[in-house]
Amino acid sequence: MKPRAVLILFAAAAAMITAAAPFIGPDGFSLAGLHSGGVEAQVLRELRIPRVIAAFVAGAVLALSGMAFQSLFRNPLATPFTLGVSSGASFGAALALQLGLHGVWFGISGPAAASFAGALLSTGLVYGLTYLRGGFSTATLLLAGVAVSFFFSSLILFVQYTADVYNAFRMLRWVMGGLSVVDYDSIWSMLPFALSGSVLLWLARHELNLLLLGDDLAISRGVEVAKVKLVLFFTVSLMVGGVVSVCGPIGFVGMMVPHMCRFMVGHDHRALVPASALFGGAFLVACDVAARVVLSPAELPVGVITALLGGPFFLWLLLSGKDQRNLA
Repeated sequence: MKPRAVLILFAAAAAMITAAAPFIGPDGFSLAGLHSGGVEAQVLRELRIPRVIAAFVAGAVLALSGMAFQSLFRNPLATPFTLGVSSGASFGAALALQLGLHGVWFGISGPAAASFAGALLSTGLVYGLTYLRGGFSTATLLLAGVAVSFFFSSLILFVQYTADVYNAFRMLRWVMGGLSVVDYDSIWSMLPFALSGSVLLWLARHELNLLLLGDDLAISRGVEVAKVKLVLFFTVSLMVGGVVSVCGPIGFVGMMVPHMCRFMVGHDHRALVPASALFGGAFLVACDVAARVVLSPAELPVGVITALLGGPFFLWLLLSGKDQRNLA
């Protein structure tokens, strides 16, 4: 099937899933209740709809970030988790919870602001370590990202161990990733990062195609490889930081979705960028619906659902013999 036809199918499926998701849950809605403007209408308007919108935005951002990192580093396992962005954001949120920073500034809660600051800190550390080694090589950047990720993960464990039972449980729920407390303000805080990052990735689609073929070929075609990698790395990291600060570190979306999209539309980023955004958004909306209903009336964090799907997918990716050459 041609990529354009696949994109049309993706768009139609994403629209249907997103439109149906607010009405799916342990308790259904009646037409009479919705028209009366009572509790059911309020639940739909103030809880379900913003949650679905936030899930779509977060899923699209995580999928696009995974696609960008995999293309930049020509590594099928490169994700925001690999490069330490999610770990830094999680540490910021855990530290804010431990210190009792529960205030709200400019519509952003203390843990969310600290999470974004943690993402910025981890991004700066990764870049600083890479710069000290000289240049902006892919191997050094990946190794620095892994080292920073382990460092912040150990700090999270330390903060959890020193916290009381209540705060330790809140930290645990945060690092699982979830959408149970999002509202319209959360969506507005994510949108600037999501839109700016998505536009930049679309504008850089030709450069990403050339980077897939190797740095030398990209340079011969006039691409300023070091500059492009640096700009995209910081842009994607900020985009992920904006999402993680609201939803927590929802894992495996950035690894699974780009590979599924490559299988259906190919490696050309002219189709892969919109396909990843549409598929990633619809995928996380569907996972969030499953998180709401699978243990009804209890609710699972959506990060648990994505991890249950991502574990087997990771093993398949490992055992199938895919390596960086399969991305080119």
